[in-house]
Order: sequence, then structure tokens, then C-alpha cells
Amino acid sequence: MSAEQKLQELKLELPPVPPPFGVYKPILIRGNLAFLSGHGPQKSDGSFFIGRVGDDLSQEDGYDAARQTGLAILATLKSHLGSLDRINQVVKLLGFVNCTSDFTQHPAVINGCSELFAEIFGEEKGVAARSAVGTNALPGNIPVEIECIFEIGEPL
Repeated sequence: MSAEQKLQELKLELPPVPPPFGVYKPILIRGNLAFLSGHGPQKSDGSFFIGRVGDDLSQEDGYDAARQTGLAILATLKSHLGSLDRINQVVKLLGFVNCTSDFTQHPAVINGCSELFAEIFGEEKGVAARSAVGTNALPGNIPVEIECIFEIGEPL
């Protein structure tokens, strides 16, 4: 099943493509690699999840925010590539978790995005090399920020 078909089968709604909030490109394509700048958990109505994991958000809330961040990343990819079926491989994922100093389950939070990509692209293509780190703050008090590298193929 293609990534586009899987997205529809799961009845997942992509949020609007987030605009840049600074001087950067949301996506930069070089050769067969797509580099995505940090994305946050933008919802379908354009608003963002906000809060700090271990303070006003639970680990499960953080997981949901990471999954929503994955959907925002997919929205940017689809907008720029025309189809998610152009993705050959999720290569690298770097996730930041806005959390308290005693919260240590960063990988479990970022699994929200990683598991989404595995669902959409399949285990072989959708599981990437990954890092998950905690930080004391993120822009706008979002709970998660994720950047990725994707290997892409030719247009369909």
C-alpha cells in the first residue's frame, strides 16, 4: 500500500503547511535528500499544542504532540513534493522535548512521530536513525520540535 493510500486508510488529516517563523526554509532539497527544519505540533485548525512535559503535560500528551508534529512534517513534504509516495526512506529524525529536568522519557515521547512514520511508510522505509533529547524550553512553549532528513525519488 502506498503512503498516500495509508494516510487515507488511517483517516489522518494533515494540518495546514506551517509558515516559517524566522529566517529559514521549512524544506531544502539537495539531490535526493529533503532536509526539513524543525516543526512543531500544529493542529488542523492552525493552532499548536503548548505546554511542558512533566509539568502541565503528561508523557502521553507529549507523545500525541510528537505524532501531530509528524503530521505537520508530512504536510510540508506533500506540499513541496506533490505526493508522499516520493519518499524512499526516512533517514534521520531529531526530536526535542520541552520538559522538566527530572523527565527522562524523551524517546517515549518522540515515538509519537516515529511510530506514525512507520505506519505511513512501513517498517523498512519509515524507521530512521534517531535522537531524542530534552530541553528546558522551545519556541512558543510547544512541547515538541522535530527535524528530519528524507531520501526522495523522482516525481510520479
